[in-house]
Amino acid sequence: MIGLSKKMRVWARFVSLAGLLSFTAGASGPLAQTPDAEKEIERYREMISDPMSNPGFLAVDRGQVVWGEKRGAKNVSLETCDMGLGAGKLEGAYARMPRYFADADQVMEIEQRLLWCMEKIQGLDTKDVIARRFSAPGRDSDMEDLVAFIANKSTGFKIEPQTSHPKEAELTAIGEAMFYRRAGVMDFACATCHGEPGKRIRLQGLPDFSKPGKQAQETMGSWPTYRVSQSALRTMQHRLWDCFRQQRWPAPDYASEGLTALVMFLNKQAAGGEITVPSIKR
Repeated sequence: MIGLSKKMRVWARFVSLAGLLSFTAGASGPLAQTPDAEKEIERYREMISDPMSNPGFLAVDRGQVVWGEKRGAKNVSLETCDMGLGAGKLEGAYARMPRYFADADQVMEIEQRLLWCMEKIQGLDTKDVIARRFSAPGRDSDMEDLVAFIANKSTGFKIEPQTSHPKEAELTAIGEAMFYRRAGVMDFACATCHGEPGKRIRLQGLPDFSKPGKQAQETMGSWPTYRVSQSALRTMQHRLWDCFRQQRWPAPDYASEGLTALVMFLNKQAAGGEITVPSIKR
């Protein structure tokens, strides 16, 4: 436990910077555009990135409990679930997902795979898990916690897109097509916001995924993340769901093949990026 005085100092810095962020987020003048504002945001993130200050690590701890909990008709835990490197082996597994799983004959990202393991290994009815796929006030999420726990085991590993299997290559190509596909009432595509450098929404800089490199690496290497504005840990499934919502597209099905394809493409652009999760964002 950190001492009371240190807690108070962290909280004081948090409040002061939160006030700055609140002010600048609604600003339309020079402050909203200056590099100094972005530096303050980065300083704020650095101060609360420590495990003792980042609430996302609470989700990691909860996920470890869920991973080892015996549930379902078979009354077993998820500890024999194969995330790609063998039964129960988690170190570096997230860095190589999505990937093809022979036992399911399907390319899966992490949440797809967890649902499959719950159903096949535990005999668990996943209806409630899916209903709570995204947490909310008074509603926790086993899936968010599990993703935080498993992804954290890949911190320090490099993103390794898996494209050697024909189904992996196919989904990566589909994901690229989805990235550039314009549709919906706003005629938006993912590329509308993330297809060229220098774009932003208010204070938020938007990463450019149109070419491989640093921006894609830093973005994909930082999910799952704790969202301060939502007081919750969020997974890539939530990020993509929210992007589709903002584009006014129909909501994508949870853990669907289409979302897996999109993540495959984004990871291809982020190849070699270092994973550091859970991170913390606005």
